[in-house]
This record gives sequence, structure tokens and C-alpha cells, in this order.
Amino acid sequence: MPTVDRMLLEIITTLMLSAHAYLGESPERAADPPSAEIAIDVASVAFERVKERLSSDERLALVQMLTDIRLLYVRKRDA
Repeated sequence: MPTVDRMLLEIITTLMLSAHAYLGESPERAADPPSAEIAIDVASVAFERVKERLSSDERLALVQMLTDIRLLYVRKRDA
């Protein structure tokens, strides 16, 4: 069985990929900014909970991914 840290890492990644799709970045899904916001918020909370247990490379990668998706959300929301 994977550790809780590994499971949360997968969940965070899945939520961020879902947020991209909810923002209309996927051709098979219409934009749904409120759902994207929820996915980003939940991913952020999960990251804050587990970040100290991740390697520095994993932590840096997730910080960058979260930053990118937040910026994309703001651009789409304000467009």
C-alpha cells in the first residue's frame, strides 16, 4: 500500500490536472471556473499539509504547478 504522502501527491496532481480541464484547457470539457477554483483550493490545502514530508524536488515541482494553475485561473477569470 502506498504511503499517505504518495497518495496525497497523486491527489494533488490529479486535482491540478482537473483544474486545467475545468478552465477549458481540455478540448473535451467546457470551461467551469467555479469547479477549477475548488480543485485549486483543495490541492493547495493538501499540499500545505504534506509539503514538509516531500523531497525538495517534489516540493519545488508542486509549488511551480500550483503557481502556474493559479495564474491561469486568474487570467481566465479576468478575461
